[in-house]
Amino acid sequence: MNQPNETNQIGQTAQDPVLFDTLPTNDGHYLGVITLNAPKALNAVDLTMCQQIFQQLQIWEQQPQVVAIFLQGTGEKAFCAGGNIRKIYDSIIQRPAMSEPQSIHLPSNLDYAEAFFVNEYRLNRYMASYPKPIIAWASGIVMGGGLGLVATCSHRIVTETTRFAMPEVNIGLFPDATGSWFLQKMPAQIGLFFGLTGANGNASDALLCNVAEFSLKSEQKSTILKTLQTANWQQGDAKAVVSHTLSQLHTTEHLPSSNVLKHWQTLQKIVNAGDMLAIDNLLKDKEFMAKFCQDKWLVEAIHTYQNGCPVTARLTHALFYRVKTLSLSEILQIELNTAIHCCHFPDFREGVRALLVDKDKNPTWHKSLSVIADDYINAHFSNVWQGDDVLVL
Repeated sequence: MNQPNETNQIGQTAQDPVLFDTLPTNDGHYLGVITLNAPKALNAVDLTMCQQIFQQLQIWEQQPQVVAIFLQGTGEKAFCAGGNIRKIYDSIIQRPAMSEPQSIHLPSNLDYAEAFFVNEYRLNRYMASYPKPIIAWASGIVMGGGLGLVATCSHRIVTETTRFAMPEVNIGLFPDATGSWFLQKMPAQIGLFFGLTGANGNASDALLCNVAEFSLKSEQKSTILKTLQTANWQQGDAKAVVSHTLSQLHTTEHLPSSNVLKHWQTLQKIVNAGDMLAIDNLLKDKEFMAKFCQDKWLVEAIHTYQNGCPVTARLTHALFYRVKTLSLSEILQIELNTAIHCCHFPDFREGVRALLVDKDKNPTWHKSLSVIADDYINAHFSNVWQGDDVLVL
């Protein structure tokens, strides 16, 4: 059997933002390996990276000798910290922000921010329905769009270094890149807490909250690859082969204890407090904080919420309930509309300015929670596209 083409990129070098490789198996097949290669940016993805991964997955889908894909990040610190928000910011500040809802109809020539979200969500949807197993090595930092990549893989592995979060409340965006979808899959509405507070979850939380199925030690990545190379891929069901292989290696004894499980009752009080104003009142109630929220993990999460963007909170809460019965494709279409509107409204650019540009960490949010009208939130969901579904492959 001839080795499949490793990449659609000519002259690939070690400095390229995404690296593609193949590893031979003992029975004549190949594993495709995708490496996010931007360690200085914690492997955050940009437009070009999304396009290259999409194109390479298309190539490997058509090559029967490629039986599975392994997705990893360069270095030990991060799998992927999300999208490259600074590049998006540089694009959206080229136009004035809208203070109130206006009709948006995008032209065919999208700017960078719009093109990024289209290609990111298109990749998310493609990965979620990919016919071959995609294995995510979700070790280290896994945040934002990085968690979206993991969520759409068929097999997810965490380690003792895994730290996952959807921290968009810090920057005036919302839990996007399938966030509205995978937060739904967490038990007992715990996903709403993660979305509102940007709380960090560890590997035990990931296993409990349906973010991952398998756990290994961080130094065992080479062991996984070697074991996959020696697996029996002649059985036909590649996803079952991966599941069986990883289950033989799976161990949890090295993991930290789950913060979610430790604070389960308190988290249930929060997410079941009522509407967004009721949850807000509880998270700002000094008596509640003094009685139930003395642990550092909870305190940091709630302080993040208290200093975060009120519009993000309303969007997160509204989307959490709006998409409960929708398919992933339908959810991504709503998320795409919402992301584009966030690019036009003021809070997203202000949040990025305060966190990443001026770094004063003192954003001036556009609206307080009490004055945000339903019409303002619903405007984020209105369709900005003319014609067919822009996410169709």
